[in-house]
Amino acid sequence: MRKPLPLLTSHPGGRSAMTCRYRCGDACFHEVPNTSANEYAGDVIARALSRRSVLRAGAVVGAATAVGTGAVAGPGAAPASAAVPTGKGRKHGRAPRGLRFTPVAPNTADKVTVPEGYGQNVVIRWGEPILRGAPAFDPTRQSAEAQAGQFGYNNDFLTLLPLHSRGGRGHGDDADQLLVANHEYTNEELMFAGYDPDEPTREQVEIAWAAHGLSVVAVAGQRRTGTLRAVPRHPLNRRITATTPFEVTGPAAGSRLLRTSADPRGRRVLGTLNNCSGGTTPWGTVLSGEENFNQYFAHAEKVTDPERAATLKRYGVVGGASQRRWERFDERFDLTKEPNEVHRFGWVVEVDPYDPDSTPRKHTALGRFKHEAAQPRLTRDGHAVVYMGDDERFDYFYKFVSKKTMRRGKSAEDRRHNLSLLDEGTLYVAKLTGNSPADEIDGKGTLPEDGEFDGTGRWIPLAAGDRSFVEGMSAEEVYVFTRLAADKAGATKMDRPEDIEPSPRTGRVYVALTNNTDRGTAGKAGPDEANPRRANKHGQVLEFAERGDDPQSLRFSWRLFLVCGDPEDPGTYFGGFPKDEVSPISCPDNVTFDDYGNLWLSTDGNELGSHDGLFGVATAGERRGQVRQFLTVPTGAETCGPLVQDRRVLVSVQHPGEVDGASVEKPASAWPDGPGKYVRPSVVAVWPEDGSDVGR
Repeated sequence: MRKPLPLLTSHPGGRSAMTCRYRCGDACFHEVPNTSANEYAGDVIARALSRRSVLRAGAVVGAATAVGTGAVAGPGAAPASAAVPTGKGRKHGRAPRGLRFTPVAPNTADKVTVPEGYGQNVVIRWGEPILRGAPAFDPTRQSAEAQAGQFGYNNDFLTLLPLHSRGGRGHGDDADQLLVANHEYTNEELMFAGYDPDEPTREQVEIAWAAHGLSVVAVAGQRRTGTLRAVPRHPLNRRITATTPFEVTGPAAGSRLLRTSADPRGRRVLGTLNNCSGGTTPWGTVLSGEENFNQYFAHAEKVTDPERAATLKRYGVVGGASQRRWERFDERFDLTKEPNEVHRFGWVVEVDPYDPDSTPRKHTALGRFKHEAAQPRLTRDGHAVVYMGDDERFDYFYKFVSKKTMRRGKSAEDRRHNLSLLDEGTLYVAKLTGNSPADEIDGKGTLPEDGEFDGTGRWIPLAAGDRSFVEGMSAEEVYVFTRLAADKAGATKMDRPEDIEPSPRTGRVYVALTNNTDRGTAGKAGPDEANPRRANKHGQVLEFAERGDDPQSLRFSWRLFLVCGDPEDPGTYFGGFPKDEVSPISCPDNVTFDDYGNLWLSTDGNELGSHDGLFGVATAGERRGQVRQFLTVPTGAETCGPLVQDRRVLVSVQHPGEVDGASVEKPASAWPDGPGKYVRPSVVAVWPEDGSDVGR
């Protein structure tokens, strides 16, 4: 396990050129959108006196104190190092509950590889019918109408919700949960035989529109195993696509910046695009983040107004024709004809999966940027707090605190109230300060003298309702051009903040920072304590605790929980755990938790030569920081959406076969149905074959 496998690709983050093209519009080959001169943590550290004795008193408390209580250190608390052993002298007994499996070795097998003693099944594939009247998948007779009733493409975020009314209405299935999945983007070369990227047909484009968005589908679990099956034609099944009507809500609804010829009121948008990860709300809805929306819009180079051109560039909207050529078939994707349409994407959307006739919402109060995810937590008195990452090199992470509190009643009025929680509140961006002198951050990942990368942070308010806290910007400008507002506020430039989730067990929050190969290059921000490596290929995971365990606090303490990569690399760190007992991990992306408080990480773009995978890691106890690999995905695929339940683990196997030069005629993978079949993104369930719980 210690010997690195050969590198698979030279593209940033271990991705193929096809992934770079379709996922994010070759973002890594364009100029970094954030060219602001705002301070980053390295500037602050360079001027600061060493204040370790003060700052470490407020550092994230050790797991031994926090687990089971939700407590975190505050002023005067014991230093983190006193509560959490850092490897030396630890007793390393049996793996903690939830992580008791034989780790999967890094590999390049064209299959989903799982631990010994675990079974698996494909829950649902791209193109399988879920709505009444939708035909079975036939790759030779695809149509937009058929796809609009079938499971979408490139499933990403997953969640399962309890199904209140059981039964599949005469289909012999005992549906017991609702599966909600995002569909981030499409790989047309892998969808259509003979596809010409320069001359797509209208039918191909309309199929792609229908393959984006979200799917809601009832599922049934077998009682004797962890097998999970989709229930087609269930009355709650639903498809949301790139043409589904959305309501714009919150303080920027109706803004002049959101008005178009088709929607002069600025309150109704068609569709959602590039839905990456998301979250499940305590009130029973699903949030979904619109991420790399910039790539769908054409002719930015023709925009002559300097201010408008600058805002487009800050969001990565550049160049001439779009790669998918959608502007040929709908002029809303042409910036010269509909200049505001691009402002109507890049939001967090909310869907009520229990009401298939409801209109989903786009929440302007949560700001507009490349949203990776949005996972809420509640304060003690019921305010909703949502943590969000902007997945771009040198961009920021944010939080939103609702003005109103959640109602726990079950009436229709209570539900309407809760559906409006994210319409009012305060939007913040994070600024971090390190705890070590600048000369101790060498850019190689070497730990500073105090043995940890750690420090403090504060939340800078950007806007609340119709009030802006950013000089020179109105509130509606803050919400629509949130990146520019955060630039002005002096937020900390991070290494691609993606999924951010609070632990339901301790309240500590974990931020997946995937990578940033531009860190420390000429003209770019250099290493700092939160982003300690130049040309960062492997990423890190940041852990922070709000002061007083209060999600509404304006202060927090942080430290790096993992600095990812090959354990033999001295510039890696695994919560202080011995490196000879961890699985190699590279490019953390999505995060989730199991019932024992263990953190689970999926990867995107593994730079260690293995296929991407899913990893569990203890956040508390004597094995805190021990990473254990649970599975790997097939050739060209990414591991997405992880969901860990008592009896099973679910993952989205996204873009299998996404390898340079691959096509329908020349597939790079035979997954999931074998040679001669279409390669199809799918949801997979994995479970212990002995009927026990996962990791027991």
